[in-house]
Amino acid sequence: MSKRDYYEVLGVSKSASKDEIKKAYRKLSKQYHPDINKEPGADEKFKEVKEAYEVLSDDQKKAHYDQFGHTDPNQGFGGGGFEGFGGFEDIFSTFFGGGGSRRRDPNAPRQGSDLQYTLTLSFEDAVFGKETDVEIPREETCETCNGSGAKPGTKPDTCGHCHGSGQINVEQNTPFGKIVNRRTCNHCGGTGKQIKHKCSTCHGAGKVKKRRKISVKIPAGIDDGQQLRVAGQGEPGVNGGPSGDLYVVFHVRSHEFFERDGDDVYCEMPITFVQAALGDEIEVPTLYGKIKLKVPAGTQTGTKFRLKEKGIPNVRGYGKGDQHIIVRIVTPTKLTEKQKQLLHEFAEVSGKAPQGEQEGSFFDKVKRAFKGE
Repeated sequence: MSKRDYYEVLGVSKSASKDEIKKAYRKLSKQYHPDINKEPGADEKFKEVKEAYEVLSDDQKKAHYDQFGHTDPNQGFGGGGFEGFGGFEDIFSTFFGGGGSRRRDPNAPRQGSDLQYTLTLSFEDAVFGKETDVEIPREETCETCNGSGAKPGTKPDTCGHCHGSGQINVEQNTPFGKIVNRRTCNHCGGTGKQIKHKCSTCHGAGKVKKRRKISVKIPAGIDDGQQLRVAGQGEPGVNGGPSGDLYVVFHVRSHEFFERDGDDVYCEMPITFVQAALGDEIEVPTLYGKIKLKVPAGTQTGTKFRLKEKGIPNVRGYGKGDQHIIVRIVTPTKLTEKQKQLLHEFAEVSGKAPQGEQEGSFFDKVKRAFKGE
C-alpha cells in the first residue's frame, strides 16, 4: 500500500511555512491522538500525521522529500552515515528485528495524571450513602498566564537551539560510521519554546498548586477498600490533553453492634435463661429501626435467626442483603437468695443431669470422651 503525500496528510501546500506546518500538525495530532480519540483507525492516522511532520519540519528531510518523495533511496541516511537512530540499541533493533523505537513527541497532547484520595466513612454513611465535598490538592492551569508560563502581554519565543522542533541532532562516530542521534533539546525540554519573561504567578510552569473542593456522591452499600472514579478531576492535561481522573478510596469505620459480611449484617443478642427456656418476644435493633423477634421456647445459645432484606443495599443496585441475629444466653453472675433457692428447686425437679439429656446426646459424647471410650 503506497504512502499518502505528506503535504496531503497535513493538509498544507508545498509552499507552507514552518509555522503553518507546525500548526497543522498540532491540530491533527490532538484530533487523532490515541489518548483522546478512541475511534477505530485513529491510532494509524496519528502515526501518519506524526511521520509527515517529522519529515516536513526538518529542513534536510523536507528537501530530500521534495526532490525524491517516498522513493528516495537515501532518505534517513546522510553523509555516508546513519541518521535518526538513537544509538546502538536502535541500530541493532533495526537490523535484527523489531524496528527502531519511536520517541514520544513532547508536544503531543497527553492526559493528566490520576489522583487518589482516601475518605473515611461511618458505618451508617457507607450503608445508606451520602453526598459530600472533599478538598483535593492538585495542579491547575495558571489563570494569570492561561497556562503559557509567560508574563501577561508576552508570549514564549521559539527555541533558538532546536528552532521549535523540540529536538536536536548530535553527531557521533562509531564503528558503523557517523551516527546522527536525535535527542530532546535540553534548552527547552522538548517544548520548542523558551520563556524570556516568566509569569510572576507560576514562574513559567503554566500551572499552580491549589486546593479544590469536589462534590462526591457516595453510593449506598459501599464497602471498606472499594474506590469510586470521578472522571476528569485529576491533574490537568498537557498540550491540550484531557485531565486525569480522581479515585476516591473508602475506609469504613467498624460498628459497635453490627458486623458486615458482604451485603449481610450480623449481630449478637443477649437473652436470659428464662427467655430461652420459655420463649419470648424480644426487641431487636436493625439498620432500619427496631423490630420484634419471636424467640421459640427451648432456644439454644448460638441459634441464628435471619431477617430477610434487613441487610446492606448492594452497591450495584441488586437488592439488599439479610440481617443475621445470633442469640447468646447470658448466665447471671449475681443471684439473690430467693433466685438461688428457686434454681435449686428447679434442679431437683429436673434431676442432676441437664433436662432433655438422651442417649447419644452431646453430653453423652462428653462423658465418653472423659472416660476414654
